[in-house]
Formats: sequence, structure tokens, C-alpha cells
Amino acid sequence: MFLSAFASIRFDPASHAYYDRKRAQGKRHNQALLALAHRRLTVMFTMIRDGSLYDAPVPEVA
Repeated sequence: MFLSAFASIRFDPASHAYYDRKRAQGKRHNQALLALAHRRLTVMFTMIRDGSLYDAPVPEVA
């Protein structure tokens, strides 16, 4: 999951924003990356539990 989180920072804007928020909170790179991996695991287990597919959030227009 660590590598998945690392790759998602580059290709998923929502993951990148989450990582940036954790860094702004003072977490080091590895701590922010592990927090992102934990969040992704939570989403995956919820999808398995509910039998649903991933639906990416729609970005808000500023």
C-alpha cells in the first residue's frame, strides 16, 4: 500500500491534496505517505464491505 500511495500522489489530485494537507500539518514525508496509505485502505475495505465501485470525487470549481 505504501507504493500505491506513493504513485497516487503523482496521478490522483485528491490524494495529492490529502498528502499536502498532512505535510502542512507538520508530518514528515513518510508519515504523510502512511496516512494516505491508511486512508486508501479504509476506502478499499469500505468498497468491499458495501460491494461498491470506486467513484472518484468531482473536483470543485473555484
